Amino acid sequence: MIKILVTALIVSQLILFTQVYFTSESQKETQAYKVKCDSLQKVSDSLYAELYPCSIELNRHQVAYQLFLQRNPKAAEQYGNIISNETE
Repeated sequence: MIKILVTALIVSQLILFTQVYFTSESQKETQAYKVKCDSLQKVSDSLYAELYPCSIELNRHQVAYQLFLQRNPKAAEQYGNIISNETE
């Protein structure tokens, strides 16, 4: 009877140790992933911040080109041909 109790105690201690060990390892891994995610978020934010002014400028050029098409279609067509054919 004592052997059964000692065996059960050893098994329960082993199970408890395993749970604690894997929980601490999992927490370390989770922390590492959080650091990587934070780093990626900073890079993403930085790239967006760099892209935003270029996006605004591109939109302004597109609007200007549409106005140019309305006001002087022949010249706008020539400009479009130059942009698409001669600047590649």
